[in-house]
Amino acid sequence: MVYLDHNATTPLRPEAWAAMAEFYQGGQGNASSIHQAGQRAKQVLERAREDVAALLGARPAEVVFTSGGTEADNLALQGLAAVHPGGHIITSQVEHHAVLHTCQELERRGWRVSYLPVDGQGRVDPAAVRSALRPDTFLISIMLANNETGVLQPLEAIAAVAREAGVRLHTDAVQAAGKLPLDAPALGCDLLSVSAHKIGGPQGAGALYVRRGVRLAAMLYGGHHERDRRAGTENVAAMAGFAAAARAARAGLESEAARLQTLRDEFERRVLAEIPDTFIAGGAAPRTANTSDICFRHVEGEALVIALDLAGFCVSTGAACSSGAIEPSHVLTAMGLPAADARSCLRFSLGVTTTAAEMTALAEALPGIVARLRALSPSYAASAPAANYA
Repeated sequence: MVYLDHNATTPLRPEAWAAMAEFYQGGQGNASSIHQAGQRAKQVLERAREDVAALLGARPAEVVFTSGGTEADNLALQGLAAVHPGGHIITSQVEHHAVLHTCQELERRGWRVSYLPVDGQGRVDPAAVRSALRPDTFLISIMLANNETGVLQPLEAIAAVAREAGVRLHTDAVQAAGKLPLDAPALGCDLLSVSAHKIGGPQGAGALYVRRGVRLAAMLYGGHHERDRRAGTENVAAMAGFAAAARAARAGLESEAARLQTLRDEFERRVLAEIPDTFIAGGAAPRTANTSDICFRHVEGEALVIALDLAGFCVSTGAACSSGAIEPSHVLTAMGLPAADARSCLRFSLGVTTTAAEMTALAEALPGIVARLRALSPSYAASAPAANYA
């Protein structure tokens, strides 16, 4: 089985396995307890915080551990909204549902939200951010890298707009961590979300960077964990695994990004050359090196996923959390793709386990599979070849 769905989740790195096993084998303790077992757990937790902070270019005290990227996004948006009742938020139409659905819930509770459009490559115009500002705007939330297309937003330019207006900036960097060098202060972020299982760490672990001085209300109530920002006994073993994955990702970041981009670009070249009526969503924009979202016109994406799975390839039609959705991808339709094209897109996301031989095998298998499915499509026989747009 060739696994090419790393944007959904990554295989656990051996380093993360080892770090988690070492903690469990040494005996468990509550990091809030004052006895030896508790203090050992506390040391493991704080070392993990240092490693995750290093991945983000942050101070350890600015890292709040969470259960994953979704909780980190919720804590950022709801935590800041709680200290700005009834205020205004700016976000984009292509955000992850962890941001979009949180914004929709906040709207139901009385906050106001502007959902900015994107261009045909999926990018937000910083000028549109500036135009959307209002006197009561307290937060701009724009992702760094899109989970479906890999498209990168012009975050530094957006941060400049936020800084001039005195507005907080949050970015969902879940798909950027481990793929791009991150420096939260240099990016101009006040809040930044990451998730362990996107970089080879365990599922159920994440973090929110909270710049020093940012006032944030807690969402969970209980003990005084995470400096009163996130109550609940920390999952120390998971954070140890998160930290080990962060160290490994940071150490090999540049070489791995270059390797994956070479594999992805050659794969895309072959697909566009050998399969007619295909194009890359966001292909003309800066993207993360591992992600390719390709539209195969006149083929249902779900059918292609199943056919590829039977052939031994794991890919997806988009965000894993939207699997089974009847509606086409909100990301692709926001980019201007017709619904039929949006439903024909597949996301191929590479990772540390991906090899050149696997990508060659996929490139060789795809033309026959696509041709077979198109032969069953009434729309394909009647269509004229359309120009690729990448």
